[in-house]
Amino acid sequence: MSGSDQIEKLGLIAGNGRFPFLLLDAARANGLQVVVAAIKEETDPEMNDRAAADPGVRVHWLSLGELSKLIDTLRGEGVTRAVMAGQVKHKQIFSSIRPDWRLAKLLLSLRTRNTDMLLGAIAKVLGDEGIELISSTQYLEPLLAKAGVLTRREPDGEELKDIAYGRTVAQAIATYDLGQTVVVAAQACVAVEAMEGTDATISRAGELFRTLDSGGETTLRRALTVVKVAKPNQDMRFDVPVVGVATIEAMKAAGATCLAVEAERTLMFDPAAILNAADAAGISIVAK
Repeated sequence: MSGSDQIEKLGLIAGNGRFPFLLLDAARANGLQVVVAAIKEETDPEMNDRAAADPGVRVHWLSLGELSKLIDTLRGEGVTRAVMAGQVKHKQIFSSIRPDWRLAKLLLSLRTRNTDMLLGAIAKVLGDEGIELISSTQYLEPLLAKAGVLTRREPDGEELKDIAYGRTVAQAIATYDLGQTVVVAAQACVAVEAMEGTDATISRAGELFRTLDSGGETTLRRALTVVKVAKPNQDMRFDVPVVGVATIEAMKAAGATCLAVEAERTLMFDPAAILNAADAAGISIVAK
C-alpha cells in the first residue's frame, strides 16, 4: 500500500443515530476511502448495506469493550486519521459489557468517568498508536448552526428571558461535563440533562408539567424553552452538541416552544427538515 493510499483513508468510529452516515457521505464526497469501526451495541445495521453498495467503504464490527481490537483494526487498514461520529450512551459504562485489558486499564486510571475524561483518554491511546483523532465537524461545517433567528417565528420576550437564564445554567453544568441541555419555564429550571440525553431530558420536562393541575389560570406561563450549549472548552473531536428532527418532535410532544443553541458549535442534522418541522409546530429556534 502506498503512502498516498494511506492518506486517503479515514477511520470512522461510528456510534448511533444518523451522524455516522452524514459523516460517511461527506468523507466519500471528498474522495476519501472510509474504514468504519461499527459498535455492535450502538451502530445502525444499515452500515452493512452502505458498505455493500460502495467499494470505498469497509466495515468492521466490534464491541464497546474492545479497545485493542479497535486499534488493531484501524492500524491493520493503514488508518492514521480517524473521527468519532454518533452517540455512545454514557450509561454504557455501567453496562454488562466486559472491557478488554486495555480499556479496563484506562477506566481504572481515570479520576472521573465523565464524557470528556473518558473520550479524551481514548483519543490519547489512539494517538500513542499513531492514529490521530480529528474534529468530527471537519467535513460537516455546512451543518453548523449559523447565528440568528433560524425559524419564521422569533422568540418572544418571555422566551428571551428564559434563554438568557437557561444559558447561565447550561454553561454552569457543562463546566462539570454533566450535560449540555437545560429546559426552562418562567426563568425556572425544569430539567437538567445528565446521562439520558437531550430528547429524554425534554420529555422528562414535559412529563413534569403534565402532572400539574391545569384546571384553572396559572400565575406563570408554562411554555418550555430548551437551551443547548457547548462546553466552555468544547473539544470538537467528540461530543459536539447536536440537534435533529427528533429534537423538534420531542419538544412538540413536551409542549416546548423555543430552542436556543450555540452558533458555529452545534450541528443541525438536515437543517431544512428541522426548520420545516419547527415552523409547522410554531417553535422558534435561535442560535447565538
